[in-house]
Amino acid sequence: MGRPFGVPVYVAPSWFLVAALITWVFGDQIDRVLPELGAARYLVSLFFAIAFYASVLVHELAHTLAALRFKLPVRRIQLQFFGGVSEIDKETETPGREFVLAFVGPLLSLVLAGIFYLTLYAVEPGTVPGVLLGGLMISNLIVAVFNLLPGLPLDGGRMLRAVVWKLTGNPMNGTVAAAWVGRALAVTVLIGLPLLTRTGLLGNSTADIDGFTTVTDALLAAILAAIIWTGAGNSLRMARLREHLPELAARSLTRRAIPVESATPLSEALRRANEAGARALVVVDGLGAPTGIVRESAIAGIPQHRRPWVAVSTLSQDLADGMKVPADLTGQPLLDHLRASPATEYLVLEDSGEIYGVLSTADVEKAFVKAMARPSS
Repeated sequence: MGRPFGVPVYVAPSWFLVAALITWVFGDQIDRVLPELGAARYLVSLFFAIAFYASVLVHELAHTLAALRFKLPVRRIQLQFFGGVSEIDKETETPGREFVLAFVGPLLSLVLAGIFYLTLYAVEPGTVPGVLLGGLMISNLIVAVFNLLPGLPLDGGRMLRAVVWKLTGNPMNGTVAAAWVGRALAVTVLIGLPLLTRTGLLGNSTADIDGFTTVTDALLAAILAAIIWTGAGNSLRMARLREHLPELAARSLTRRAIPVESATPLSEALRRANEAGARALVVVDGLGAPTGIVRESAIAGIPQHRRPWVAVSTLSQDLADGMKVPADLTGQPLLDHLRASPATEYLVLEDSGEIYGVLSTADVEKAFVKAMARPSS
């Protein structure tokens, strides 16, 4: 939809569903206040849905600007079923920055609610502008209060994470605490929201509650609870990933390789590799410069009796620039490099340009799964 501050903004397909739902529900509410509008009330309601999500975009832009201020890369902003999300690719370095990054979103929603409240004094009550401004004031207030609830994946959960991180000195402790509070919050929403509506504690009239309303409230509560529960679990998994990322090191995962010239028969190349205790073959030119990697899958496809007659050059993959990996790459920079240049094998080089070995994507995946399976420290 655009690139404010260089960050692309996307609208998920689920947004159209919730926009239609808001148009329908808010249109019925407008009909009670302004019955003379007739069918035009749905146009007003659609405008409200768009304006509301514009407010959500402003909320997310607050997070984005704070992230960019802290030099954190923001992949994108996405507007979706329940609000929006700013996809920030890197964790903050201090709990203070984490707290600020989380707090600016609800803060700006509160500011917007205040602006809409003050603007109400400039319009006549019981008019279309008055209804729209009142709805936007209340919706932004709800967004701010809901996001301040202290459980992941909400902004309040990130603020709680920052506080626990500051107190314990360990960001993982903060994530675990905020995630479990988020799960407790999900259960509370699942049970409590229908009860609040049923008892009229939300200001609604209990006389208007029918079977359809009860089912709708229960469904809404279940969707909200599922989103919060899933988000809390994802936050835990991402925290565990970031904790174990430093264990992924190109040097430790690299298979030892031997250089072979392009005309070398496969059987001879494998014999040399076995003698040297190597598990990979790198094709080099007459000057010893690497030109390709013999693919492991290609070797497996050649029967034993044909290997003396097959040159390694016919099984090699030419080296692209992205297939050359510095031996000292670790953690997130290593994953970023592999993601930018997808391949099955990579040539690992020392700073001097000397061949260190071959890194297999399969080995990285196995190490990744193994690291994620270990409990957090």
